[in-house]
Amino acid sequence: MTTGTLRWRSPLFTPANRPDLIAKQARFGADIVIVDLEDGTPLGAKAAGRTGAIEAVPKLRAEFGGAIFLRVNGVTDTENFDADLDCYADLGLDGVVVPKIETTGDVDALAAALGARGLGDRAVMYGLESVAGVHRAAEVLAHAASTARVDAAYFGAEDFIADLGGRRTRSNAEVLTARSQVAIACRLAGVVALDQVTTAINDRDRFLEEASFARDLGYGGKLCIHPGQVALAHEAFTPSPEEYDRARRLVDAYEEAQREGRGTINFEGGMVDVPLVAQARRVLAAGA
Repeated sequence: MTTGTLRWRSPLFTPANRPDLIAKQARFGADIVIVDLEDGTPLGAKAAGRTGAIEAVPKLRAEFGGAIFLRVNGVTDTENFDADLDCYADLGLDGVVVPKIETTGDVDALAAALGARGLGDRAVMYGLESVAGVHRAAEVLAHAASTARVDAAYFGAEDFIADLGGRRTRSNAEVLTARSQVAIACRLAGVVALDQVTTAINDRDRFLEEASFARDLGYGGKLCIHPGQVALAHEAFTPSPEEYDRARRLVDAYEEAQREGRGTINFEGGMVDVPLVAQARRVLAAGA
């Protein structure tokens, strides 16, 4: 699978040390399954997680038509990082997720480690989830885009607030600035922005509320930590038939006006010019 064909609406995490769960992930329809050696695998079970991934991923691959990624432990985790990347290389997966990226040095260390294993052509997702990582997000992603490889980045609200020393609330007001910074940095670097997890796994309304707001901020998908969240992510990040139809009609009307030498149009009671047309074209691309 090439990165050009990837969809990013619903990356679904599953713990690497639970091969029984890994094998079940094909049934939930996620765009991407992420086998998790980091937070999803207990501290004392990292080696068991690598063994579990090697045991279960081939069966998942045989049954799952989407992309499979491996989330490794961070570049500063000298005990696990290299072993995790060796596991990634052995499995031949579509991409790697690297958490807690904070500096351009982390980017360079990751690129060198991937290059040494012949993995430089595969998709890379960065985790921006510490105060330092969010603060330097634009610098880090720009450096990665120009010197290494980055396809997507996610904002980790829980880790960010823990690092900041704040408190998490349902309103998400405490992470609005950071969440926006990551979305802006992703846009500047030309990569997909992925929204924070919703830890209330049985709260459908909360997930949809967060996902809708994330889409308003410019995010292209939302991390899922429970299979029941996958369909909700698809609902939130896939334009509705009505939204798609309106965007198509708007673009058609604007292009007709351009042929007639008009730069703006009155469309359904509103003035439309280049920025609104760009938004409509993004809706069409997301719904394709």
